[in-house]
Amino acid sequence: MKKIFIGIDISSKTLDICLQSEQGLTHLSMANQPKAIDGFFKKLTGQPVVVAMENTGRYNWPLYQVLAQYDFQVYVLSALHLKKSLGLIRGKTDKVDAQRICHYIRKHYQDCLTWQPAQPTVQKIKVLLAQRLSRIKIKRMLIAQQAEFSLLKELGLDQPLGKLNQQLIDSLQEQIQRLEEQIQQLIQADEQTRKQAQFISSVPGVGKVTCWMMLARTEGFTLITDPRKMACYCGVVPFEHQSGSSLRRRPRVSHYADKSMKSVLHMAAMRAVRLDNRLRDYYQRKVAEGKNKMSVLNAVRNKIIHLIFALIKNQTTYQNNLHLS
Repeated sequence: MKKIFIGIDISSKTLDICLQSEQGLTHLSMANQPKAIDGFFKKLTGQPVVVAMENTGRYNWPLYQVLAQYDFQVYVLSALHLKKSLGLIRGKTDKVDAQRICHYIRKHYQDCLTWQPAQPTVQKIKVLLAQRLSRIKIKRMLIAQQAEFSLLKELGLDQPLGKLNQQLIDSLQEQIQRLEEQIQQLIQADEQTRKQAQFISSVPGVGKVTCWMMLARTEGFTLITDPRKMACYCGVVPFEHQSGSSLRRRPRVSHYADKSMKSVLHMAAMRAVRLDNRLRDYYQRKVAEGKNKMSVLNAVRNKIIHLIFALIKNQTTYQNNLHLS
């Protein structure tokens, strides 16, 4: 029996589906609700089905909830990866996007990593981290406004507006603390996640936020298991740029990266090189050799990732007698 390939374009309220079988292409649209999704896939039970969709965050959740119950091959594709693979294209509609996803997975499904449902603890941590980040962004915006209220002093609005803003900032800070407490409680309640957090936090410079984000991005070190892939994902690996004899640049990191993950790793590296540990010794030695400070700091970020994965693999905490070349 030939495989049935399904490409799904996801929006907040609807799903556009392209199904390719022996009978040809079929297009349909349905509500992005578990009941409607389950009714569609129930008809395909027992058949070799390959399902592909883009990663759109929370809009994927109804599909995840339903597909976890079926024995289908499921692939969650990076939107950027898919866009770059399509080549020179024109036009865009939800129907066309679903067809493009379907054609892509039909050609490349053997080279893609199948989706597996994340552990409940990791799923909850990812949701809480997203909520925490949204509140931090709002808080930063309010703090920026707070500094501008001095311009309204002549109108007599600086103090009342500043007071209202401060109340919102205090409320957001309280919510952020509650979310962080919930994340910590989730980690402590799950033995495996608690041990992983203990190993990660033992690395010099790595704080709670870096630890939480490493657990979330790797889905408990099940989605990403190779430190080199994680380093590439975080944008800390320099790549060469060379063509013939006329184009030759120094290796540079790519801008295709998880910027938030790269940011917390940068803060971890900054802390690590200020503490008494091998990472600081490495940093000081390379700087003394004449290396660029930011380049060495990027190498420290890379080493932090490799240290974390090594500790998770060996199920041990960091020891300061490690030699870093």
